[in-house]
Amino acid sequence: MPRQTPRNILFVMFDQLRFDYLSCAGHPFLETPHIDALAARGVRFTRAYVQSPICGASRMSFYTGRYVQSHGAAWNNYPLKVGETTLGDHLRARGMDAVLIGKTHMKVDEDGLDRLGISRAGIIGARVAECGFDARVRDDGLWAEGADGPYDAKPSPYNAYLRERGYDGRNPWHDHANSAISDGDPEDAQGEIETGWLMRNARKPANIREEDAETPWLTDQAIAFLEERRRTRTLVPWLCHLSYIKPHWPYIVPPPYHALYGAEHVVPAVRTDAERAHPNPVHAAFMQSRVSRSFARDDVRNEVIPAYMGLIRQCDDQIGRLMTYLEQSGRLKDTMVVLTSDHGDYLGDHWLGEKDLFHDPSVKVPMIVYDPSPDADATRGTTCDALVEAIDLAATFVDVAGGEFPGHILEGRSLLPLLHGETPTDWRDFAVSEYDYSCTPMADALGMAPGDARLFMVVDRGFKLIHAEGGMPPMLFDLENDPDELVDLGRDPRHAKVVHDMREKLATWARRESQRTTVSDAQILARRAGAGGRTGVLIGAYDEDDVTANDLEPYTGRVTRTVQGASDER
Repeated sequence: MPRQTPRNILFVMFDQLRFDYLSCAGHPFLETPHIDALAARGVRFTRAYVQSPICGASRMSFYTGRYVQSHGAAWNNYPLKVGETTLGDHLRARGMDAVLIGKTHMKVDEDGLDRLGISRAGIIGARVAECGFDARVRDDGLWAEGADGPYDAKPSPYNAYLRERGYDGRNPWHDHANSAISDGDPEDAQGEIETGWLMRNARKPANIREEDAETPWLTDQAIAFLEERRRTRTLVPWLCHLSYIKPHWPYIVPPPYHALYGAEHVVPAVRTDAERAHPNPVHAAFMQSRVSRSFARDDVRNEVIPAYMGLIRQCDDQIGRLMTYLEQSGRLKDTMVVLTSDHGDYLGDHWLGEKDLFHDPSVKVPMIVYDPSPDADATRGTTCDALVEAIDLAATFVDVAGGEFPGHILEGRSLLPLLHGETPTDWRDFAVSEYDYSCTPMADALGMAPGDARLFMVVDRGFKLIHAEGGMPPMLFDLENDPDELVDLGRDPRHAKVVHDMREKLATWARRESQRTTVSDAQILARRAGAGGRTGVLIGAYDEDDVTANDLEPYTGRVTRTVQGASDER
């Protein structure tokens, strides 16, 4: 099949997919043949780090190409400021559409829209509200309802779909897609809901036909978009952000995936008793969360992880559907395909559940890039261990779209040189991630003011440092001798110099130019070259010897004298 320079981009993101829960990444039991096949066509990056180990903040970095400290949307449901330049803005300026199918976890800056008088009904307001994308289907998959109301008050397109398909209940997302049904009278058409929010139900089959589950539904939406473009012969190139909701909790999956794996397929947790004996205070606080206490139990892990694996297997099968469509429709020859995740999942490693902190199961993500161009032929089926950050994808996509690269806005680096077998001599030698945990009970337990409840990770080839504000001690891991990050050296005086050196790297990062987004370096250099030139400003000139005749030309000539005796004043 002839290959071309990428014209289109399929940007696939899973939610809460660990970097090591793929068979191509070495998982001993989980089979992901379709993702493996994508990796065989492209490059799998083995040291890809997100900019924050939580959905909202991480995604805002993916979608702006900027660090959390730069864009400010530091936690879930923190609005992304109106005026923040997004990936969609960059691509549309280069003649490429940017379409969303699935999740962004974007919270709109309502106050900013009101302040600027921007209507939500207009195209600008709609794009601002959808993180810069043209939303074909926006569904964050968080349709939970509690005593204080729903987590997400927006209408659910997935619930609308389920009702059209005949699913009953007030909230089919929960009652069918994310719950099982109790065993009872087989003649009874109804049964009691076994909620997926209780992890003891994780191994039960979700009460939904597999083809109607969230993951196949979003694949259907993506294929419909691609088919529409093919059928209408639309010439405008596109980026389609297909953002899956799974394998994020609730951990429950429909048949046949619920029964593919069992407790015998659960790999032992990466943790030691020593981690709980004298933990860093921040680590200790997160170990006391409800989800961490649950995942500290082997019986919980044995129930949940097989369901998590089943969800991933379902995701892999949907990647197979997509790749088959791209190949049969001829789009694979000119479409870059990118697969990644917004963060990982501890699953009991280091006595933790969920994400939040900076051990690899949480902050390192899968990243696979297929570039159809002949320039990428030499790297097909390889791995790359360069230090890669999530913000590099936005930079890569803008690089693919062409035009002048906006390096004063985008803080990432294009991956195209790495995809084409080049070894940039100036590639970064450390990566950074951030976490603002000020909204969490852990900040309260530690007595942290909002401004102090912040964590920073800096990782290089040999060490990973976690710096905590608020007077907390650091955490430090020797990655060469302790790749599983089990021994915290942050308070060991023998490693004080390493801590100091890693903090210096963090300080170097913090001093970067990040807020000058309206004037590029090229514009600055042009102004510098023209300083004191033909703009008529002659600061510091004493007489004609300090300037040229051309400089003085606008200021010379004869005019009518209006002040009598002016020539006699001296």
